[in-house]
Amino acid sequence: MRSSASPRLLVHFCSIAIVALAVASRATVASAQYVANDPGQISPQTVAVLSDLFEKSAYRLKSFGPARWIDGGARYTTVEPSKDLPSGREIIEYDTATAARKVLVSAATLLPAGAKTPLSIDDYVWSPDNKQMLIFTNTKKVWRLNTRGDYWLLDLPTGKLKKLGGDGPESSMLFAKFSPDGRSIGFVRASNIYVQNLATDQVQPLTTDGTASLINGTSDWVNEEELAIRDAWRWSPDSKSIAYWQFDTTGVGQFTLINDTAQEYPTTTIYTYPQPGTTNSAVHVGIVSAQGGATKWVNLPGDPRQHYVAGVEWLEDSGALLLQYLNRLQNTNQVLRADPRTGEVQTFFEDKDKRWVDVRDRFAQSRGAGNTSVRWIGKDRSQGMLWLSERDGWRHAYLVSRTTGEPQLITHFDGDVMEEIAVDEERGWLYFTASPENATQRYLYRAKLDGSGRPERVTPSDQPGSHDYNISPNGEWAFHYHSTFNQPTVTDLIHLPDHKQVRVLEANTEITAKVQPLLTAAAEFVRVPVSNHVTLDGYMIKPANFNPQKKYPVLVFVYGEPASTTVNDRWSNQRLFHAAIANEGYIVVSFDNQGTPAPKGSEWRKAVYGSVGVLSAAQQADAIRELGRQHSYIDMSRLAVYGHSGGGSNTLNLMFRSNGLFKAGIASSPVADESHYDTIYQERYMGLPQENVQGYHDGSPINFAAGLQGHLLIIHGSGDDNVHYQGTELLINKLIELGKQFDFVEYPNRTHSLSEGKGTSLHVNTTMLRYLKEHVPAGGVPQ
Repeated sequence: MRSSASPRLLVHFCSIAIVALAVASRATVASAQYVANDPGQISPQTVAVLSDLFEKSAYRLKSFGPARWIDGGARYTTVEPSKDLPSGREIIEYDTATAARKVLVSAATLLPAGAKTPLSIDDYVWSPDNKQMLIFTNTKKVWRLNTRGDYWLLDLPTGKLKKLGGDGPESSMLFAKFSPDGRSIGFVRASNIYVQNLATDQVQPLTTDGTASLINGTSDWVNEEELAIRDAWRWSPDSKSIAYWQFDTTGVGQFTLINDTAQEYPTTTIYTYPQPGTTNSAVHVGIVSAQGGATKWVNLPGDPRQHYVAGVEWLEDSGALLLQYLNRLQNTNQVLRADPRTGEVQTFFEDKDKRWVDVRDRFAQSRGAGNTSVRWIGKDRSQGMLWLSERDGWRHAYLVSRTTGEPQLITHFDGDVMEEIAVDEERGWLYFTASPENATQRYLYRAKLDGSGRPERVTPSDQPGSHDYNISPNGEWAFHYHSTFNQPTVTDLIHLPDHKQVRVLEANTEITAKVQPLLTAAAEFVRVPVSNHVTLDGYMIKPANFNPQKKYPVLVFVYGEPASTTVNDRWSNQRLFHAAIANEGYIVVSFDNQGTPAPKGSEWRKAVYGSVGVLSAAQQADAIRELGRQHSYIDMSRLAVYGHSGGGSNTLNLMFRSNGLFKAGIASSPVADESHYDTIYQERYMGLPQENVQGYHDGSPINFAAGLQGHLLIIHGSGDDNVHYQGTELLINKLIELGKQFDFVEYPNRTHSLSEGKGTSLHVNTTMLRYLKEHVPAGGVPQ
């Protein structure tokens, strides 16, 4: 997925730390020089705002949690700062209805013997009987997320605290989980799966063949990045067995990242990264006894290097596994039922599309919402499984019969189910988010599980914006997260289904007051028609002292690919960054073209199949031209565009294919040649390069570099494991060969987020703004 740091809500792809761009001399430069009174000088007020935003984190919102429901929702726990130990945090229990508070786990309880500071709480999990707690701490990043660390067991009745994992190295455990009977802990370490008996503390390896190239219980790079497979093992409900993924990366192309700055001589990071059309990992699913022994392998049909296992789940009686089995083109998802004793499989259900199918709960998993790939309904899961499919042109919810495998439509409306949130089986409701009238927003809806009637909106009509929910298991309560484009997130506790506010959990009052003076730039959502009777959603932010009798330069912020949208009625710090740019004398706009995952139906999202990059560039150019026709205050002679990742790719396409429409473009970490991105993402939307030669050619900006007009700045981190620096080097060579002048900045050893290292985020964004001001003069001029 062409994206950057934050996994939540998938807005991370190109928000605040997007573009680092030094004012460069023509061709290639190594550093930026700040010259007083030069054309790119930024006002002191804006410098101060950007410093607060990117260096001091002065506008970081307070978050609620991590929170856990107890007793179906009668109580919940959350993490709060300790009043007794300033450096510590403690776990607090609340009565949901009354707000009665008690300290469940004090910071002092989390103080290991001989330690001076209590354990930090990165995450925590209850045992099945709620008498013990797993605490995840001392965490380290594995590519995207902090999934590696230490686990401690806290016995609540005695207050006893002990470190788990035996004598393994520090911060080496991944995905520790209680067995369903609460007697053991399973975990992954160094590509092998282990079980620790909590009574004896004995650690038993269940697999011993794990290596850097044979991975048990977790994932290779591409399956983690694109299918959100990280925690790749599952306890059986009877606690007797464990099912797990195994990835054999032998034969997969290896990529080398070079770090020139860590020590005297360069160091390297080598990992497998399959590019389109090349060899993938072989994926297998095995079942092993929790007591140890040989693995029984599931007999998956076909070539294991031409398929993906997108989900693995036990059925309730531990007598069968359910697997999601994708073909390489990702246009067929077979739900297979596997016998763990024999390894034999049979097809239970199949979802197909002529273009691609979305993996069940892929986005929910990427936000850490759990590793359950399928939700079952009825006692002993007898009624069937819930499934989201686009088979009728909308992303709708279906109940697939457990006996026949036939799907029954639940959500009868002309709209998309954006995300399945919860099931209230007792009352017969499916809760989900949707926004059929306004694709920039998100609301809570519910539909009857038996498919009767039409879905009904639960979020009150007087609360516009975007709403997210964490609903209690009993369906009576929810943590509710609400924000708008101009209003930071407020978290409250609500009662369902009346959506009545019970109390505010985190108001973010201080930050809300602090940002208001920065939002003097007027912001509005717009709808812009383009060719073929298509209308794009967009937003427009104007300067604080906007005068409609003047003409203003415009900066277009673009993403435009299937991984995410930019035009959302939701708070983000990107809003502050764009307000700062606007107040320098620019109009900032953004559009969501077809092919972005807006809730506008399958045809909208899949219109780009086989030609990613072509339609997006055409519609983005059409949109800004149309906006210029509508509004005389838009100065079409002063247009600029910028974007990160897929937005960087679209920036290149717009600069190369729009016949001089944009006077400046800033492409951050772009994919210049689609044949050099990863298999799962690129082949999902483009097919195999051997079978779609023209599509890969037409979507790749590098093939149209001869059309460059205007000023172009390309930036990239040399440590980018996601969108490789290699692609930018190939583009640079092409531009040199064509005799095209350009500007370029490398950020040594920074990843795709361009955020590592002191001062990086501030440098990235101030230099981008300086480059913009130098080449597209700011301010209104008479019409």
